[in-house]
Amino acid sequence: MHPILERNTFFVKEHVGMFKAANNFDIFDPDSNQTILLCREPNLGFFTKMLRFTDYKRYTPFHIEITDTSNQPVLHIKRGISIFRSTVEVLDAKGQKIGSFQQKLLSLGGKFEVLDASGNSLCWLKGSWSSWDFRFEKNDKQIAQVTKKWAGIGKELFTSADNYMLIIDPVVPSQDPVRQLILAAVMCIDMVLKE
Repeated sequence: MHPILERNTFFVKEHVGMFKAANNFDIFDPDSNQTILLCREPNLGFFTKMLRFTDYKRYTPFHIEITDTSNQPVLHIKRGISIFRSTVEVLDAKGQKIGSFQQKLLSLGGKFEVLDASGNSLCWLKGSWSSWDFRFEKNDKQIAQVTKKWAGIGKELFTSADNYMLIIDPVVPSQDPVRQLILAAVMCIDMVLKE
């Protein structure tokens, strides 16, 4: 696991763009405002690009690569075509599956079960139907939270760019692999629920 994932706070900023097919994010240290991770969707196919400009955007496949600032791989987040519910895979820097998110149907605000590589449940990601807040719960206790941060009314009205603050509770051990899945979930929220 990359040492940067031992942190407890991350500010995730989606790139602004009025006509963009790919989803790109930068992840910052909220204290220093330094970029610490890059999230890119570099290999979009022609038909996926075209569908990203239609109402079918939320059903298109995606493959987001998260790297550090020296372009070393940290995580990969992948999903195929999705019609009713999404299953998103998370891979480590070497391309080995470390877990997945399985969307639950008919949940207010959005709900995902977070699974390890063998399909065992690790925790739940639950959204609030009345806001942009999401929380990770394990044994009915919150272990992390994602909240939407507004970049300014002008940017938000004319683009689809979103900003998120991720806070991981210090009770989650610094080397716990669930940290990788929690960070990956921010992209999952944006790509699956908020597009």
